Amino acid sequence: MKLYTGDLSPFSAKVRMQIYAKGIEGIAFERPPGFPTEAWRTVSPLGRIPVLELAPGDVIAESEVICEYLEEVYPTPRLLGAAPRESAAIRVLAHLADIYLLNNMFMLAGQTRASTRSEAVRDLLAGQVARGVGALEAMIDGEGGFAICGRLTLADCSLVPALFMIENVLPATEAPDPIPGSPKVRAYWAAIQAEPSAARIVEEMTRGLAERRQLIREMAAKASAA
Repeated sequence: MKLYTGDLSPFSAKVRMQIYAKGIEGIAFERPPGFPTEAWRTVSPLGRIPVLELAPGDVIAESEVICEYLEEVYPTPRLLGAAPRESAAIRVLAHLADIYLLNNMFMLAGQTRASTRSEAVRDLLAGQVARGVGALEAMIDGEGGFAICGRLTLADCSLVPALFMIENVLPATEAPDPIPGSPKVRAYWAAIQAEPSAARIVEEMTRGLAERRQLIREMAAKASAA
């Protein structure tokens, strides 16, 4: 199998964290060829990552679907609940991270340059992120340094990339970071980064962010020299 992924892609990071936590072997990580050009769409019609390639021409797109597939194929250690109600609670937190945090952070990434920023758009999206962190504050239990169930779950796999993006990208928009003002989320974020699979994801995303910033600097230098 092959996972098309990228260090900074938070949805890819979610899948990688699950793979690390489960100790799954035999999945090669590759950067997508030609991403994000039309050539990539011959592999993934959605034109996004991650994509799990089971065999040439047989691919699964969308991080949530990939995670569910891997959970079924590699059931231990289990990253869903011991009972349906527990699994539902885990899925709600993972959905919160994907939809209410990461989707808004993706759109906020376009508001990092002051010269092209729309403060109205920035404030709207940052408000949605703060609202999501507020919901997370009310929903996680933080037991044992995990989001829920006192052990690593798919909720953590989604939350780690989401909180990384908030902490590292939101300040560039000059919007306030809601994590420090949310005691349970703040404590959880500090604790989960010590978990080995989470620490590996934070390291990879930090590397990816540094590469992205270097690329932006090089592009700006070329533009100013032209």
